[in-house]
Amino acid sequence: MLKLLTNFMVAGLIAFWLGAIAIFSIQNITAVSLTFLLWQSIKLPIGVLLAFCVSGGFILGALLPILWQPLKPKGKRRLSRETQSSNDFDFDFDQ
Repeated sequence: MLKLLTNFMVAGLIAFWLGAIAIFSIQNITAVSLTFLLWQSIKLPIGVLLAFCVSGGFILGALLPILWQPLKPKGKRRLSRETQSSNDFDFDFDQ
């Protein structure tokens, strides 16, 4: 039940933002170009540019946790039984 509610909330949030982008892009049809350092993009409507940025953010947000995980060692070596038992009980009898 909780998973269903979570999925519904995420879908509602995404639908809200996509609707907001659609409304924003219809109201702002002016063509703009991005400039970064010496690079300049072609002129695109603000809504199209915003849609590209949002879709790129969704893709990057989905891939980043996969790429961010540390690599796990293939074969984890276990300690021998003697070493493991001596490390578990370390008593100091010299007083």
